[in-house]
Parts: sequence; structure tokens; C-alpha cells
Amino acid sequence: MGPKGQLSTRAFLVGVLIAFTVGIVGSLALRPPGAPVAVMPGAEDDRPLEPIRWRLPLAFGSNLPALGDNIIYVADAVTATSAGRIRLQPYEPGELISAFAITEAVGEGRLPAGYTWLGYDQGRIPASALLGAVPFGMEPWEFMAWWYDGGGRELAEEMYHRRGVHPLLCGLIGPEAAGWFRNPIEDLSDVRGLIIRFAGLGGRVLQRLGASVTMIPGSELFQALERGAIDALEFSLPSVDARLGFDRIARFNYYPGWHQTFTSFHLVVNLDRWNALPATDRALLETACTAGVTRNLANGEAIQGPVIESFERRGVHTERLPEALLRRLKEVSEAVLEEEAAADPEFARILASQREFMDSYEVWKRLAYLPRDF
Repeated sequence: MGPKGQLSTRAFLVGVLIAFTVGIVGSLALRPPGAPVAVMPGAEDDRPLEPIRWRLPLAFGSNLPALGDNIIYVADAVTATSAGRIRLQPYEPGELISAFAITEAVGEGRLPAGYTWLGYDQGRIPASALLGAVPFGMEPWEFMAWWYDGGGRELAEEMYHRRGVHPLLCGLIGPEAAGWFRNPIEDLSDVRGLIIRFAGLGGRVLQRLGASVTMIPGSELFQALERGAIDALEFSLPSVDARLGFDRIARFNYYPGWHQTFTSFHLVVNLDRWNALPATDRALLETACTAGVTRNLANGEAIQGPVIESFERRGVHTERLPEALLRRLKEVSEAVLEEEAAADPEFARILASQREFMDSYEVWKRLAYLPRDF
């Protein structure tokens, strides 16, 4: 190319640069006061990303299959995906703080994050129970659909952001066992007077039916049952209950898990810490938790059959609750939910959202899936 061609090319490039600059200045001049300035895609990625080291208290022991080990998968995924820049350091229940106080400590900034069951917040945030487990509620995949695409996540964030916490759905399992009992449960008279460990809204239902309900951490349940401090209990999936040895004391194990048709777990992050993270780090944590949800549900469903078979070989009676008793439990559950909704606007709003989604989903569920007795 000759000198004249080089000059023409240079003049063209200068003209483009001037036009681009004028356009940017003009757009800024026309921008309404207070409107955000656009950031070019990738600009944030040019900033050096700081290492993140978060202590992470757990509500459940990481040795418990499906219930507690999922967070180890998530933490390892975060470390690997970030090439070691982000590390979540799990601490077993009670090492840093009580399992029942994790979200409160996170909201106050005493801890950066935690992994917990939001139902433990029921005493100070009544509607939190709806985000952890609901009697006669959604199927686990149905809850997942409501959370991601039915408005659940937005409602949860609105409620917890007011408490300084950002909740990420990070784990999910199917129905728990309905409980472990020393004697058969054939009607409501067998429940009255029992001292039973029962969590969440299901505990309120059993109280209404005459049981004495208490909350005891999982690590203390075997001793409480063995000493006779409690007559019966519910805790988690068969794989977890077997690990904790309940079948060695109580010989009657009942299903279905009417009180917890799903059980969800959340990574809770201090809201100021969450807002300070670069978008890439927030996306990484969200992606790792979403993977944790699907893996957790798959793993929990895969391992229960052999455990129940082992119960039966050891003389444990694995039974379904009588249908008449289940229907009565449902009636009382509906009454408890209505009372909670009348007393708390947050509870009412989330319950209405879940019921609306369940009604809509039922159209698809009824038509698309094979009948249960097919």
C-alpha cells in the first residue's frame, strides 16, 4: 500500500474514533439524572478478583448421606471451578455456632455464610417453615419448579433480605420417614401423650393431636431415645436414620413423610457480603448450588431402597400409616397452615403462592404421569 493509501486508511480510522467518542459523550449528555452508566461487557472481568475464604457452619453433619454430605460436593465444586480462589470451609454442627442460630448469625455479620435448613428459623420467622418443608406439600421437583420458575426465589429473597441474608437453594431431598416408634401406630389414640421429637410445621400438627413435641439436635437423638427421654422421633431419610442407629431402639418405622414431602437446604450468605461480590463470583456460587440441588435429589433417591430392605432383614417393621390417620393429619395440617397465615402476612403470601403453583401444576401432574397404582 502506498503513502496515499496509508493516509486514507488512517483518516478513516480517526473518523471512526471521533464518531464513537461523540456518540458516547452525546449519550451521556442525554442520560437522565441518576440513570446508571452502562458498563461494557467484560469490563468487570478485567478487575483482579480477590480470594474468598469463608467459614461455613453446617446444620447437619457432613457424614450424613444426602442430608449432610451435599455441601461437601458444593464446596469442592466451588474450589475447583474457581481454581482455588474461592474456598468454603465447612464446620460441623456446634463447632462455630448452634445449628438453630446459623441464619441469625449470618444476618448480623458474625459469620459470612452458612448451610442450613430454613425451618430452624420458624421461631423468629414463621414463614421460613414454608421454605424448608410443608405438611402435605409439594413433591421435591415441584418445589424446585416453584423456587426457580414460580416466584419462590423472589419471595424468599424479599423476606430474608430484610434480615440481612441472601438465600441460595443449594440442596433438596425427597420425603422423610414419618417417624420411629417403639409401638405400632394404628390410630390417633396411639399418638396422644407421646413425647416425640418432631420438627417444623408437622410438630405443630402433632401437638394439636395431643403429643408432647420437643426439638433436639440430630447429634443428641440416639441418646435421648435410648434413655427414654423421648418416646419417638422423626429426623430424616432412611439412610440418615440408619447411620444414627434409630433402628436399634425403635422397631416401628412409618411412612409416608406427610410432614416433609420435600426438604430443602440453603446456602445463606450475609447480604452485604453477597452484594460486594463481583457478578462472576455470584454466578459461580449460584451455579454450584444449582448443581448441588440436582445431585442431592438424585443421590437421595438412589440410596433409600437398599437401606429399607436392610431394616426389614433386621426385624424392623416398615409400614405405611393407615389412610384414615393420614386424612386426619391432613385436616389438622390445613387448619394449622390457615392459623399461621392469619397471624403472619409473610406466611400468608408465601403459602398463597405455593398453593397457586400447586393448583396449576396439578393439571400437568395429573395428565402427564402414570397413576401411582398403575
